Amino acid sequence: MENKTEGDQPADTGGIQLKTRRAWLADAVELLSSMRFAISLLAFIAIAAIIGTVLKQNEPMPNYVNQFGPFWFEIFDKLGLYAVYSAWWFLLILGTLVSSTSLCVIRNAPKMLKDMRSWRDTVREQSLRNFHHRSEWHSNNARTKVTGQILSHLARVGYRFKLVEKDGATLIAAKQGAANKWGYIFAHSAIVIILVGGMLDSDLSIRFQQWFMGKVPFEGSGVIAKIPAQHRLSPHTPTFRGNTMIPEGASSSTAILPQATGVLVQDLPFTIKLKKFTIDFYSTGMPKLFASDVEVTDHETGKSFASTIKVNEPLIYKGIAVYQSSFEDGGSRLQIKAYPMLGPDVSTLAMTGEVGGSTALKPGTGNDFTIEWSGFRPFNVENMARNGADVRAVNPNQTLNEKFTADLDKHLGSAAKNANNKDLKNVGPSLQYKLRDKTGQAREFHNYMQPVQINGDYMILAGTRDSPSEAFRYLRIPADDEDSIKDWMRMRAAVQNPELRALAVTRFAEHAVKRNQTSGAQKTDLWATSAKISLDAFAGDEKLSGLPAISKLLEKVPQAEQEKVAEGFIKVLNGSMWELWMVAREKEGLPVYELDEKHARFLQLAIGALSDASFYGAPVYLQLTGFDEVKASVLQVTRSPGKNVVYLGCLFLVLGVFSMFYIRERRLWVWIRDDGAGTHALMALSSQRKTLDFEKEFEQLKMHLRQLSTQPGLETQSALAASADTPRNAA
Repeated sequence: MENKTEGDQPADTGGIQLKTRRAWLADAVELLSSMRFAISLLAFIAIAAIIGTVLKQNEPMPNYVNQFGPFWFEIFDKLGLYAVYSAWWFLLILGTLVSSTSLCVIRNAPKMLKDMRSWRDTVREQSLRNFHHRSEWHSNNARTKVTGQILSHLARVGYRFKLVEKDGATLIAAKQGAANKWGYIFAHSAIVIILVGGMLDSDLSIRFQQWFMGKVPFEGSGVIAKIPAQHRLSPHTPTFRGNTMIPEGASSSTAILPQATGVLVQDLPFTIKLKKFTIDFYSTGMPKLFASDVEVTDHETGKSFASTIKVNEPLIYKGIAVYQSSFEDGGSRLQIKAYPMLGPDVSTLAMTGEVGGSTALKPGTGNDFTIEWSGFRPFNVENMARNGADVRAVNPNQTLNEKFTADLDKHLGSAAKNANNKDLKNVGPSLQYKLRDKTGQAREFHNYMQPVQINGDYMILAGTRDSPSEAFRYLRIPADDEDSIKDWMRMRAAVQNPELRALAVTRFAEHAVKRNQTSGAQKTDLWATSAKISLDAFAGDEKLSGLPAISKLLEKVPQAEQEKVAEGFIKVLNGSMWELWMVAREKEGLPVYELDEKHARFLQLAIGALSDASFYGAPVYLQLTGFDEVKASVLQVTRSPGKNVVYLGCLFLVLGVFSMFYIRERRLWVWIRDDGAGTHALMALSSQRKTLDFEKEFEQLKMHLRQLSTQPGLETQSALAASADTPRNAA
């Protein structure tokens, strides 16, 4: 037995390692280019697409914090779910799928092309007998005549053929539909082309500038022209998608690209000036058409040209497409009248504002505010009902003594009661603004300019909400005889004025004694006491006022007597509030009203709105009295070189699918040999897909070839006999 030292190594170790590496590489390539691997990647892409569809993409980060909470926000942020289609792992999957499909095409396309060119003429007679679709027959004609007859028919039905002489016999190898193989090549190539086009239109170029060129999102606010260079992208950025908002008469040469932590500014090679913005509406007030008449000035040549951008009719210049996206307010100038909502003051203040700007407000409450004018709309199409849930009530979650509150609402017409389902159309202009205190806390408001008819009554709607994620809840203020808010504001101030309440109590007591035809100081004092308790409870304090305060007061009454006492309170409150309203009008030198059905209805609605006013959450009410509208067009600016690549991929995909499903490849062999005084023929037919049409075609070919080859006296074509050893196309 041979002894080996420690340093001895087999002579073929290097060769074995090389073969092992090659085998490992071959297995890896085979796995990467396999169908199961590609399907797995497609499954991941489908999951990512579902996430990107369900979860809103590229929203401001605070929105996601509010939606998911701090814990899940961090996890989803690490996974890149807020921008799925530009996440590193999604782009990695796309790149891997491109590589996998490309390898699949590279590996299999040459084999398919070779198979398309081949005639498979190496078959033997015995192998043809193993085919499922085969047929044999005998003919008395000579072999050359039978061959010519068969070739003539194959040429008529569209087969290409080749003749091979072997073993004393003639083999006819024919094929039809070989272009079916192109379907597989086109379909797989289409996937690669479409994915490459999609990656060309992704934000890889923007990420590259962020990774290697020091570009960072801008997180502040200010004039776009003064934003530093590190926040601006080059005009030669290969692909981008952003928006630009241009007011009428203004210009823009940049686009804003939203990012997770701010925005990037994309410089454009031209300037767009909005000369006029046109908008047309349906009869319901909904937008029907909007278009922008613009003037484009090229930075390089200085030349200008006019164009009109409409929805689905973009402007395309220098490889950049400018689409009509939407429209916004471009800084409309507003005329405002401010009404106090606290205390006995009835004085008003005229103000002006500009959408997008801010105005300081000092209401005299010890807290200074800033008004941020956030929106103005000259048209509003509103559905006042929300599936039975009164989201327009300022206090929808009121729980104080629901039995008595509901009873008071029924008699007094509180603004908090449910609305019937009404589909409203255009309700006129509206103003939207934020009221921010000195601590930075803000509350948002949405006020309509004109009264809106709700359940037959005209109301002035004053909306409020605590955060943008909530729907506006509306205080319904009844419109007076002048379709204004003045009378309701007089009543509000009078409720907070102790002197006017005392005078109203006195008048109510006097009128009550007369109506009941009673006399005496005791009766007068009794009515006065009841009225004073009602008005003082309704006026309330900072914690509790309005109908909830009266409901709370009634809780002190024994349960057996509550219903009777409640009816008395309702009558006293109605009467004393009427007197308070008339006292407030007399104080301003206005005539008093006669108590009729119209003014009684106004009183009921006003009491309900006064009860809800404590939930409005603002020291002032701002009423829009006039406006000078300035429109702004929102344009989407894109450079997408991958678009044409994707179109090419789609064309390839259509051709590939059509070829695979509508072109059937058939292979036909006919083995013809001499058999005594005649000829023996063996036919075999094969196809990739066995269908009813294939079965029918086989039966027809079998019948026709048998009949033609067995007919006596039929002459063959000399041209076919002369070219028997070369392939040719059917006529």
